[in-house]
This record gives sequence, structure tokens and C-alpha cells, in this order.
Amino acid sequence: MKAEQTFTIKQTAEQTGISQDTIRYYEKIALLQRADRKDNGHRVYRQEDVDRIQLISCLKKTGMPLEEMRPFLAVSADTDPAEFPELVELLRSHRENILSQIASLQQVVDFIDMKLEEGSYRRDCSDERQDGGVEQTMGEPKPMSPIEMSYFSVSAKAGKSLAPEKQ
Repeated sequence: MKAEQTFTIKQTAEQTGISQDTIRYYEKIALLQRADRKDNGHRVYRQEDVDRIQLISCLKKTGMPLEEMRPFLAVSADTDPAEFPELVELLRSHRENILSQIASLQQVVDFIDMKLEEGSYRRDCSDERQDGGVEQTMGEPKPMSPIEMSYFSVSAKAGKSLAPEKQ
């Protein structure tokens, strides 16, 4: 019989892209079960732990607070969503919150674009334009140049930091 593959905390961090400190923090707040230990006290992780950390990472990227992840982590990976309508509703609600945030951010982008186009930074920040019309905020997004795109790296968008995530 083949022995189950195990990983050190360093290997687990490398596989998941999550720092060792953050993995320890997830254990401390019980998002992860306490890792088994070798005789020398070093943590031992299994593939199911790696999978769970990757799920936490995916949910974190959606902006979901750590405490709200607990119900999703309590079900197995192969669970049929129809068996847990409350989880489906939680995800739908989270999605609506994200859409609201997107709309709000689009208004900010539109305001910045308007200020760049008119070349004035001292006017008010209402939704009304100088020609009397109301600025459209939910149209097609304006294409961003490669230079503009470079200002927003993937890590900056995700709000990554080197410190453990504590929410």
C-alpha cells in the first residue's frame, strides 16, 4: 500500500502561494485543522490541507472575510451545491456585494476620466457634467492603455501584503 504524501510547511507555502506565517495564522484561528507533527515538532500537511488552503485563497481573492468562509470550509469539495441552498444564497449575496463595489469603483473611474479630460482638478465631484447632463457610469468601460495597466499590478489589485492576513 502506498504511503500518503506529506508536506512541510515550507513546501505547503510554496505550493499554495501563501506564506508560512499566514498558514500558522489560519491554524490559530481554526480555518485549518492543527497540523500533525513529526517527532521533532515540525508540522506535517497532507494534500487535503493544501486543497483547503487553496480554497481559502480563492475565497480571499473574492474579498470574502475569513469568518464568512467557515461554512464553505465545513463541506467537502465534492459536495453538490443543491444540498446546501444556504451556501448558494451566501455566495449570491457575496456576488451582489461585489457587483455593488464594482459599480461604485466605476463611478470613481468615470470621475477620474472626466477630470483628466477637462484638465481641471478643482471642480466638485458630483455626478453632473458641466454641460448639464448626468455622467453615465454603467456603460462600456473605456479601454486602458498598457501604461495605465502597469500602474495596477496583480498583487496590488489583490491587496497582498507580506504580513499574515488578519481579518
